[in-house]
Amino acid sequence: MLLRTVILVALALSQGTEAYKVLGLFPHPGQSHFHFFQPVLKGLAEAGHEVTVVSHFPEKNPPANYHDLPLAGMTSLSDSVSFELFEYRPGFGHFMEFFMLYTWGKEACANALNSTAIQTVLDSKVQYDLILVEQFNSDCMLGIAHQLKAPYIGLSSCPLMPWHYERVGNPTLPAYVPALFMGYTERMDFSQRLANWITVQSFKALYSWFNDAAANKLLGERFGQGAIPDVRELQQRTAMMFVNQHYSLSGAKPLSPAVLEIGGIHIRDFRPLEADLQQLLDTADHGVIYISWGSMIRAETLPAEKRDAILKALGRFKQRVIWKWENETLPNQPSNVHIRKWLPQREILCHPKVRVFMSHGGLLGSSEAAYCGVPVVATPMYGDQYNNAAALANRGMGVVLAYEDITADSVYDALRKVLEPEAMEHAKQVSFSYRNRPQSPLESAVWWCEHVAATGGLPLAQSYSSELPWYSYHQFDVYIVTITFLVLYHSCWIWLFKRVCCRGVSGFSDEKLKTN
Repeated sequence: MLLRTVILVALALSQGTEAYKVLGLFPHPGQSHFHFFQPVLKGLAEAGHEVTVVSHFPEKNPPANYHDLPLAGMTSLSDSVSFELFEYRPGFGHFMEFFMLYTWGKEACANALNSTAIQTVLDSKVQYDLILVEQFNSDCMLGIAHQLKAPYIGLSSCPLMPWHYERVGNPTLPAYVPALFMGYTERMDFSQRLANWITVQSFKALYSWFNDAAANKLLGERFGQGAIPDVRELQQRTAMMFVNQHYSLSGAKPLSPAVLEIGGIHIRDFRPLEADLQQLLDTADHGVIYISWGSMIRAETLPAEKRDAILKALGRFKQRVIWKWENETLPNQPSNVHIRKWLPQREILCHPKVRVFMSHGGLLGSSEAAYCGVPVVATPMYGDQYNNAAALANRGMGVVLAYEDITADSVYDALRKVLEPEAMEHAKQVSFSYRNRPQSPLESAVWWCEHVAATGGLPLAQSYSSELPWYSYHQFDVYIVTITFLVLYHSCWIWLFKRVCCRGVSGFSDEKLKTN
């Protein structure tokens, strides 16, 4: 431990002790997203850098050098929603989700561009050394980064989306890298690979046609037409991307030097549990089943038949159940089920008595389960939750239970499966790799932020692939020339063969006729 500390100090000293001015631009009002960004921002401030943050979530107890410029005018997506929102499963649900993201992105972009916070940043004339910006459903904040003439790092609170790959020179390989929305693993059959390829190509095209066009229009209205380059060009200037993933959970993927996995960066600052909750966990002789569907979905809005089905299944187990339930009462509550309106999830999941986590498959919760080594029964509802649930199942530490399939028997079977020792063994294997890294996610993020600032944008890590036209990137020109050459080559041989053979046969026939 002492040697590791000495090495980190030496690396920090070799990098330089200059304090940088860092700006964070986070217009999307998703609190779960910001839970991933904030540790990076606070870590930079704690390292002595001057950090200014434009977001919907000002810090209540900011560290020194951390300054908020709050955004207003949009409803936070941390507000709870009802299960009724997910009662339908349309055939083109993922495309509907895409257009929902487009609408959110356009609204958040317009709100931020016209905010006093952004105007304050532009009027301050501060020369920032680095900008951190969320790259999710809009790239309009890249126009602000262009105006400030500073290098920028993109942050993604979920694994890379189809429109992220090219901007950091990362290969798009839909043959075994599943698109974010599909709920597949790398082990896809032919029909899944076909659907995955169609989704990747479709979403890349849709993002360019809709999201990029909207961002260009809003930037033109804000700064004047032609004042800001096309956002497609600005995307290619992204120095790095910090991604909320880790191979131990999401699977091995080819990543360029400009992509940094920092999944689990939010898992820090563990706090003691309240006395009654601590006792509830400590005295669970047969272990604990923990249930939570995150901060957005209100569990108490579960339809009565699904709620009763879950309770009926839970009542058949000898494990103690702790459920994040937002109401005061739970109808038909079995004696082994205990409810709380709010629960400290990380601290509970890492308690040694917790045997199972019933979840919606959110990435923060899935990361915490991977970190703590707890098997999961995942019921995905939207977005990346399908892929997170599939990743948990693929690693052998989870079972996917579709929302529409919830019955007393299906819940019982899913829980019984993850209570088997094999699931716990796989969860511990994932946990070991998830925890053991050369540097902690926060140390890696801070180091690379300082390195990008010191190098003026990390030019040596930029891939030439981002400059290639699409037909050259996919080798279509090489394929066309090669196929044309082979066709001509074989055509010439066929023509020559016919010419020689046919002449020989014809000559032989003429000579025979003359002799006769």
